[in-house]
Amino acid sequence: LMFSCRRGGGLVQAWGFLRLSCATSGSIFRVNNWGWYRQAPGKQRELVATVTPGGATSYADSVKDRFTISGDNTDNTVYLQMNTLKPEDTGLYLCNINARKDWYRRDVDYWGKGTQVTVSS
Repeated sequence: LMFSCRRGGGLVQAWGFLRLSCATSGSIFRVNNWGWYRQAPGKQRELVATVTPGGATSYADSVKDRFTISGDNTDNTVYLQMNTLKPEDTGLYLCNINARKDWYRRDVDYWGKGTQVTVSS
């Protein structure tokens, strides 16, 4: 699977907003869920949000009510709308898809390269 970030991160002031998107190309037998993770310097990678093809979502407590994740089943694209950004949201954001490429293969996590989000105070 290949990933491409159509619109990435960048530098934004606190209280601002950004929208991330990540498209996958290549054949997929089944998508289990899409997700966004982030990693700040010196910290472990943390889960930000996930969404299933059926639309069920989950969020880290730190981003609830500020971020919205959505997925497009037609082209396997995952979006992350980030509002009311805070300096602590700064980090490298990575998109993830847990999927089965062919019916006879096992489920695998695939990762995009990541896009940097920097929130200034």
